[in-house]
Amino acid sequence: METSEEFVPVGKISGAFGVQGWMKIFSFTEPRNNILKYSPIYISRKGEWVEVKVSGGRVQGKGVVMGLVDVTDRDQVLALIGSELAIKKTQLKPTSKDEFYWSDLIGLTVVNLKDEQLGQVTSLLETGANDVLVVQNKQTNTEQLVPFVMDEVVQLVDMDNKLIQVDWELDY
Repeated sequence: METSEEFVPVGKISGAFGVQGWMKIFSFTEPRNNILKYSPIYISRKGEWVEVKVSGGRVQGKGVVMGLVDVTDRDQVLALIGSELAIKKTQLKPTSKDEFYWSDLIGLTVVNLKDEQLGQVTSLLETGANDVLVVQNKQTNTEQLVPFVMDEVVQLVDMDNKLIQVDWELDY
């Protein structure tokens, strides 16, 4: 039995496209069309990840459309709207030293240079200038936005100890 930790969400089925069983995809990948590079892909069905094969796909306007083998009509797609799509972590290319997948940063503890705990990374935001860590502190029930800028704000990402050290104060 495979655990959900082995999977990385890459998108969501957002609608039907045409009558041939193609679907509109809201892609979590950057760039958006990278989702089309993965096959197999896994679809969330009743809390389980089910492997499906991609039959085709393309960028359509600002979105992505995709076909799956064995999904051949619009009614089948309608039942899948809202389902998450994922890949196995093993399908990701390895990152270089100062590169990280967002999914790897979620849940890491953030501390500043004084070893004060700011909280846990709950998500990331893309602002254009740089990515931003959303850090939730459950003790104080606060949320901080910390720029993810290596060597300026982010001093260390220690995946083994699930820790990110930042040059940032508790009250910023």
